[in-house]
Amino acid sequence: MADLLVKPTGVRGKVHDVTAESAGWGYVGFGLYRLEPGDSVAEVTGDREVILVLVEGKARLSAAGQAFGEMGDRMDVFEKTPPHCLYVPNGSDWRAEATTICTLAVCTAPGHGTHAAQRLGPEGIVLTPRGKGANTRHVNNIAMEGRAVADSLLVTEVFTPPGNWSSYPSHRHDEDDFPRMTYLEESYYHRLNPAQGFGIQRVYTEDGTLDETMAVKNHDVVLVPRGHHPCGVPYGYEMYYLNVMAGPRRAWRFENDPDHDWIYQRDL
Repeated sequence: MADLLVKPTGVRGKVHDVTAESAGWGYVGFGLYRLEPGDSVAEVTGDREVILVLVEGKARLSAAGQAFGEMGDRMDVFEKTPPHCLYVPNGSDWRAEATTICTLAVCTAPGHGTHAAQRLGPEGIVLTPRGKGANTRHVNNIAMEGRAVADSLLVTEVFTPPGNWSSYPSHRHDEDDFPRMTYLEESYYHRLNPAQGFGIQRVYTEDGTLDETMAVKNHDVVLVPRGHHPCGVPYGYEMYYLNVMAGPRRAWRFENDPDHDWIYQRDL
């Protein structure tokens, strides 16, 4: 099994390059570019579809032979405004040229050629609260099941206030048993505000065969191959994460850890 905590390799250029092969699974890929003005990057998609997320900053984007112009207006991710995003189908390519300091996420999964290249945001993305009390967080659904904009990818952003928990109560989606549960691999790209902060993420199975608790820092990625995966952030710091999920079916069905399901039932 691959290490579940993936550290960035630098501060400029492609600092994350998680592939299905490097993760030891079959669906999710995640890349991250940190760019300076004038930096340009380009990739071919091969057999994978891509959702580009301008986490912060601006860039001129083109894909599948189309120029989409300058995209992005969120200069700091913790502004919490809806992100500018671009869908790119498999069998294609894309290019980005940063016009400001820019953080560009590259979310990938197997594609089937169903959808054309298109903008996915900021239109249609609304910051929505979820949970109660110290479980409150705020979600930007970029490409979840309710938006038929991708073949495999499910992508969302989550902002967790200081001292709160997220992806909680603990839940898992690691069995292909629709409609009870769907098998979805998942990656978390974490940011902290202020940047020197840290968060905690636990990935565990009910039988204890997997049980890892990690301190996550700014720009870290956590891989969730199976099991439950709650995370929290201490008082004084906000946590952001960008989730990428994919599996054999583009649907999100999960089950809570039986030990903690009472919290979910109480807070419905």
